[in-house]
Amino acid sequence: MSETVDVGLIGGGIMSAPLGTLLSELQPDWKIVVYERLSDVGLESSNAWNNAGTGHAALCELNYTPESSDGTVDPAKAISINEQFQQSRQFWSALVDEGALDAPSTFINSTPHMTFVRGEQDVAFLKKRYEALKDQPLFAGIEYSEDSRVINQWAPLLMQKRRAGEPFAATRVPAGTDVDFGALTRQLFDNLKQHGGRVVTDRQVTGLKKLKDGTWEVSWRNQVGRTPGKTRARFVFVGAGGWAIKLLQKSGIPEIKGYGVFPIGGQWLKTSNPALVAQHRAKVYSQASVGAPPMSVPHLDTRVVDGETSLLFGPFATFSPKFLKRGSIFDIIAQVRPGNLWPMLKVAIDNPSLIRYLIGELLKNKKRKVDSLRTFMPTAKDEDWMLLNAGQRAQVMKKDPEKGGVLQFGTEVVSSADGTIAGLLGASPGASTAVAIMLNILKTSFPDRIGDWEGTLRELIPSYGTHLNGNPDAAQQSLAETASVLALKA
Repeated sequence: MSETVDVGLIGGGIMSAPLGTLLSELQPDWKIVVYERLSDVGLESSNAWNNAGTGHAALCELNYTPESSDGTVDPAKAISINEQFQQSRQFWSALVDEGALDAPSTFINSTPHMTFVRGEQDVAFLKKRYEALKDQPLFAGIEYSEDSRVINQWAPLLMQKRRAGEPFAATRVPAGTDVDFGALTRQLFDNLKQHGGRVVTDRQVTGLKKLKDGTWEVSWRNQVGRTPGKTRARFVFVGAGGWAIKLLQKSGIPEIKGYGVFPIGGQWLKTSNPALVAQHRAKVYSQASVGAPPMSVPHLDTRVVDGETSLLFGPFATFSPKFLKRGSIFDIIAQVRPGNLWPMLKVAIDNPSLIRYLIGELLKNKKRKVDSLRTFMPTAKDEDWMLLNAGQRAQVMKKDPEKGGVLQFGTEVVSSADGTIAGLLGASPGASTAVAIMLNILKTSFPDRIGDWEGTLRELIPSYGTHLNGNPDAAQQSLAETASVLALKA
């Protein structure tokens, strides 16, 4: 007879980790089990070297502040993402206070967030963006400059030997962060295990079936020995990165019909040269190339992983048919269903610029990639940088009543009508906003319990159910309190 659990979490990454932690805080009596197909948690997209680790708060990412046809800049999406990131910070702060997480410096560090642009058109856009954000409470402290001397103080590598007369501008938010989501994931799961949760590695989920009693039969196979088994779960969350679509399709829920994903891989240029690292303490984003997906916006980042500080530049897009770095070459074909074939074909037809961009990226060798770095860092030398393979991202494609199919950037939750199963598709800014995403899943999947949970949720996340940006005092207090607990210094 198969085991019955209250919650089955599929995938040992940064999505399952906060959901499991929240549920263990809200319902300590529930039996929670996590299945991870690899030998440890946090090894795929949550791994520090597989993602940008920006702590996405929309402080520097231009794609979150689109320019409308009339030339105005809308800050709404940037504000929304920042609100969500503040919920993550509050949750991490509460766990640090509990002793559930290690010293904050093991997973989060102060790193100013900057945007740097060149050319008259982009300079004009950045100035409008700055004007749209500077009076927003969650963006307090944002600075703007077109002065090379000021920008040189912020990030010297950007300005050394830059061509005279070239228009450029930058914004800077000193209160930005760098987050090691791999370390955070491991710590969250360690805490979950200490509170009775079970984390099973080297176990691959092979099927999901809804039973007559309303529970889900989770079929699995051990990677070592290949022995199969089954578990019954009252609620299932599929946080398996790019493989989420495969498992949601196996579940048979009608809500997944019409969805597909397009895999995009990546590479970074990395250096640990102390002389270079010492001159750059910032995450610097710029404009994406024409046709490039937002996740490929170039940036030169300070990264702190396992106590070592390095610089990353990229990402450079690569192509693999796999949905995960350690996935299957048949992934892109195996997802095809009658309901999603036309939406996926329509996406290909309507996005020739994306295809051209990918081909151009695939043709770049290391020398050409360092040439791209020189647009940020004119003094970059080939020998200082090494290529590093990043993680796989699976961009959402879905049915659209007007266009037939659209390529959607960002993340999307797909839930069954009865709320007994939910899964996450898509990529950035997922990790940074994971807590907010999981709060929404709690509302839709446990509507009969969410009212009883609200008190505990507000203890863990004081801004739960409110909007910080609409209350300057609350926003300032939240930023100051989490900065203090997390030992963040602007």
